[in-house]
Parts: sequence; structure tokens; C-alpha cells
Amino acid sequence: MAVRVTTHAAPTGGFRFCEARLPHLAGVADVLWHFAGPTTAARKRILPSATLELLVNLGDPYVAHERDGDRTLRCAWVAGVHTTAAVCSQPARQDVLGVRLRPAAAAAVLGVPVGTLAERTVALDDVLGREAGALAERCHAARSMEARLRVVADWVQDRVRKAHSVARPIVWATAEIVRRGGAVPIAELREETGFSKARLVGGFREHVGVSPKVYARLVRFRRVSELLQRGGMPLAEVALAAGYYDQPHMTSDFHALSGLTPTAFLAARHPVGDGSTARDAVG
Repeated sequence: MAVRVTTHAAPTGGFRFCEARLPHLAGVADVLWHFAGPTTAARKRILPSATLELLVNLGDPYVAHERDGDRTLRCAWVAGVHTTAAVCSQPARQDVLGVRLRPAAAAAVLGVPVGTLAERTVALDDVLGREAGALAERCHAARSMEARLRVVADWVQDRVRKAHSVARPIVWATAEIVRRGGAVPIAELREETGFSKARLVGGFREHVGVSPKVYARLVRFRRVSELLQRGGMPLAEVALAAGYYDQPHMTSDFHALSGLTPTAFLAARHPVGDGSTARDAVG
């Protein structure tokens, strides 16, 4: 498995970040990543995503700030598809790895309809039982960041191989939305799958957690955050590249989904990664 390792300097010392994008997991996992070192912001804003995030924590706990109160996240957890930003407090030093799962394929990995995880963050042992702890133990035992990512990649591949069923029309529809950057008429998806409007929406809500229209909106939003993370493009060009009518349209949608303007995100974005997180205003 080819893993790119990047070392960065931070005010409190150096941290290491590595990520892997694996062809044999295409359509299942977009990226596997690992961050280890001092925290760059006490509070993190996690932007909405068209994916699920499975995390294995090898360090001190995090605290999720949710509408119904704060919740401590310790060993491993999974966040379903979210349509609004989430905020968490981070330990002073982090040692955490994650895998970003395509929602329609995630059921094969998690063994549950992922629609039940939408807008939620759930302890992984509540989903997988003892296997969650076993996965965390194997990650702890691995001697390097790259080795830990191999552990998770092999685990994901094995779970998919053993899965009894996959919602193939929904897998295809979500992949098509991603391939076209969110710019796909829903009627075209209905025609290709042979689904009625109600069946397509119902399938998305069960296997993704949101409607196909909302999923397409999240895919387009993620394209914007990825382009902004890379830097160097004027906002008007970012808007056009992501399929928006113009820059104000993009700015309005970006703020509605993340609580940030694109300019505010540029100032608060994490120094590494794909644009999925930013420093929270309080942190």
C-alpha cells in the first residue's frame, strides 16, 4: 500500500500527517489518514460531508459539543452523513486515524443501514460490538502510522468481502453523483436505476441518510472545501469549478452548510488534509 507521509512544523512542535488513497478500495473508502502530534486548535469545526467518518483514537479523549450536551469520545466512533458542521474539543496531543467511507458502501463495512447514523456520532462498539475494540487493539500494536493504515485498510477490505449484500443501485447512483461533482439531474438517476421517485428517495434515506438532492449538494460543497484547502484559486473560479452559478451563490451555500464563509474558512482551515476541518471560532 502506497502511503504518502508529510511532516509539518507547528508552534507547539512538529506533527505528522499521512494519508492513503487506495485503488482497491475505490468506491468504498475515499481516503485513510493518520494525524499524530500537538494539536493546532483547541476546538475543531468538522464540515458537512458526503461520507461517513470512522475514527480510531489512540490518544486522549475528545469532547463532542452537541445540541443535547457534551459527550466524551474515547476509543473509536463513527460519524454518519451530516448536513451541518459539528464541533469538538481536542486533546493537547492527538494520535488518531480515520477512514472516510462512501455511504452506500459503508453498510457492508459497518453491518447496519447507514441511514440510521445520519446526523449522529456513535461509539463504534455500539455498532460493531467487540470487533471495535479488537480493531483498536490491532492499531495500537502496529509500529508505524503506515502500518496502522494497512491494518485499517485490510479490515475494511475484509468486511466488504464478507458482506452478504450491497444496495447496488444506490451505490451506483451515489458514485455517479460523486463522479459528476453533484451536477446530475435526479430524474436521470431514476431512469438509470428504474426506481420511482419515492423508491429512489427512500433508498437514499436508508443507505445514505439524506435524499439524493441533498447528497448532490453535499458533494458539491465538498468540492469547494477541497479547492479552498489547496489554495491559489480566486473564489469566483472556485465557484465555477464546483458548478455554482456564481460566487455569491457558492458563498451563500457554503455558509448555510458550514457556518463559515469561504474567506473565513481559508483563515481557519487545518494546515493539512482535504478541507474537511477548520479551527472553530472559540478555539
